[in-house]
Amino acid sequence: MIQRRSLLVGAASFGAASLISPVIAHAAAETDQRLLFVIQRGAADGLALLAPVGDPHLTALREPLLKGYDAAPRIGSFFALHPALGQVNAMAQSGEALFAHGVASAYRDRSHFDGQNLLETGGLRAYERRDGWLNRLLGLLPTGETRGLALSTTVPQALQGPRPVGSYAPSALPDADGALIDRVSALYAGDPQLSSLWQEALQTRGMAGNVTLKNLRNAQQTGALAASLMQGPKGARVMMVESEGWDSHANQPGQLGRTVAALDALLGAVRSGLGADWNRTLVIVATEFGRTARVNGTGGTDHGTASAAMLLGGRVRGGRVLADWPGLAASQLYQDRDLAPTIALESVIAGAVAEHFALDPAHTLATLFPERKIAPREGLLRV
Repeated sequence: MIQRRSLLVGAASFGAASLISPVIAHAAAETDQRLLFVIQRGAADGLALLAPVGDPHLTALREPLLKGYDAAPRIGSFFALHPALGQVNAMAQSGEALFAHGVASAYRDRSHFDGQNLLETGGLRAYERRDGWLNRLLGLLPTGETRGLALSTTVPQALQGPRPVGSYAPSALPDADGALIDRVSALYAGDPQLSSLWQEALQTRGMAGNVTLKNLRNAQQTGALAASLMQGPKGARVMMVESEGWDSHANQPGQLGRTVAALDALLGAVRSGLGADWNRTLVIVATEFGRTARVNGTGGTDHGTASAAMLLGGRVRGGRVLADWPGLAASQLYQDRDLAPTIALESVIAGAVAEHFALDPAHTLATLFPERKIAPREGLLRV
């Protein structure tokens, strides 16, 4: 887990950090493969992100939310992407985006905090584990210069654990000049811990390259920064981005449209920014739970169960939807309100991660998601 001392070093060095969204975290390791985990905080509506237009019961449940889907891109004949996912659609058409629908973690209640905790820790009971599955993943990767970094004031739960983690946050304050950096370097030189943390902070600052960003509210710029931090031999190999604003209780078409467009811009910037490294990158996009199948009285949807997840990357066997479709008839809804979960989200994550890093699938699942008695999904990536 990050130490407060290291957090203060980063904040003092490059300006006071602020609570902003989305948030990025990354970890570097001795592997040429890269992983980006995008968590959609707030419970993203999978029935809107990937609408099952081929289901005969969809219109009766959601007619007010379906404007624009007639001309939306199709993934197969049954599903239509949200109209704002233009860049994701381009990835799907080139076989670089795979979707899993009807997915859910082990969580079956409707608390954002509990659901996110289980998704990030990989446990079966909220707050029982203190480390996150991304941190445990670092233990499966080659040893050496393995380290974690959060581009934020705090490290997300998924990255917390025994593997070392630091922090770096963009600031609206002026950049420190060379003379100040030299003086701080000299000041810390006699302290092994501070000197090491300071050098890591300087390295991260250099990895940001020419991307100028004062906060993380601009999705396109945030994606470009994430790509910059993953590039090259010293770039991040495990990274996390927090995407917020998915709690669409009211006026869902407008609210969700803006949030989806921001996600699309972020993912598109990651894709273009990585260049050739995209072929060595896996992006996982997932949320803590879905939303109700029916529209509520304020033109939105409430907390649900199953949702949709995305796998993106140069090696993904994309252009398709992985689904055991449960159906949207009243008798098929979970607790008479939600899309029923038919695929364990953890099986998709573990299977994709194992294939991406050439790890043993069963051992990977047991490490990332202990106590989850499921089989990892196979055939998600091209060898």
